[in-house]
Amino acid sequence: MRRTWPSSSFPFRGGFPDPARIRREMERLFDLLEAEAPSAAPAGVFPPINVTQDGQNFYVRTELPGIDPAALNISVERNKLTLAGKREIPIEQDGVSYHRRERVGGAFNRSITLPGDIDPDRVEANYRHGILTITLPKAEAVKARKIAVRS
Repeated sequence: MRRTWPSSSFPFRGGFPDPARIRREMERLFDLLEAEAPSAAPAGVFPPINVTQDGQNFYVRTELPGIDPAALNISVERNKLTLAGKREIPIEQDGVSYHRRERVGGAFNRSITLPGDIDPDRVEANYRHGILTITLPKAEAVKARKIAVRS
């Protein structure tokens, strides 16, 4: 059975609008909003971070493309890791207008609380192809231990 809509209750006159036209209009509206606030940061937090663990270590991996690793400041205290630095975006030449501006520069500071204490003397950080990997060995008190049962 085919349903027909009374013309007074159908939300679009002349049928459904062209989806491509709707998309173009939405993009135009978003471009207008971007033009009003060109320095607004995109959604999300920089840098994006993944935290994993195994029996011995916590691992923090973060994307930091184009950042000099010597300019990073990494500190640990008990179960808290802090990562700070600054991303420099080169200034475009005069007279350049942006079609899209998603890369933002400036200082960043991220702190992560890990689910257990770490051994700060054995923390290692490696930077390769724009990915920073921090290995945080678990403190001895946090590691799982096998308990012998006496009889």
